[in-house]
Amino acid sequence: MTRSQNFSRPVRSFVRREGRMTNAQKKAIEELEGKYGIDGAQKISDGCPFAKGTNIHLEIGFGDGEALISLAKSNLESGFIGIDPHRPGAGRVLRKIDRDEISNARVIIGDAAELLPALFQPQSLTRILVLFPDPWPKKRHNKRRLINQAFLSDLADTLKPGGILHIATDWQDYAESIIETLISVTDLKNTSETNDYCPRPSWRPETKYERRGLSLGHQVFDIGSIKNES
Repeated sequence: MTRSQNFSRPVRSFVRREGRMTNAQKKAIEELEGKYGIDGAQKISDGCPFAKGTNIHLEIGFGDGEALISLAKSNLESGFIGIDPHRPGAGRVLRKIDRDEISNARVIIGDAAELLPALFQPQSLTRILVLFPDPWPKKRHNKRRLINQAFLSDLADTLKPGGILHIATDWQDYAESIIETLISVTDLKNTSETNDYCPRPSWRPETKYERRGLSLGHQVFDIGSIKNES
């Protein structure tokens, strides 16, 4: 089963707690979104918005842009797109991209669950990262969690055959839920031999949220899956 119309998403996976935007963040969005942003009229497919044939990597929930920028700088032959709904953070990341002249990074400001089916053509992505999504730890809020069957199905649809989906969280019950949900998405296969967790791959940068979780004594769970070839 593919595409989000087969499921309903009655609640958002985030709450806007943006606080006050600085003048620099506002200016960055006003002046740089046109250069490094992607709007709803631009379909991502076959390298677009980069050179034709470029492998595209997507990070969902880029936060302060630490992982997105690190990966883009160390993989200049690939294109990197980050999507996040929070405008102050997007403004900071746009400033960093422009300051460091990172030509292979782009930013989408919006909700991935809503925009993914409309913006990304099927089989357009080489790798998708979802690093430390909001765990919504209270049981009554679990329904707000981003990772569910509908979303995983959409992600699988946008991956190329052999493409990678990598998720990391420091909340064990969320990790267990993700593992269970992955089993129901037939287009994705867990890369773990024991069908659970994998070591943090060397290419995945450590993030601020990961360091915070570790400082609190949390265990980090990495979950890798691959899109079936056929």
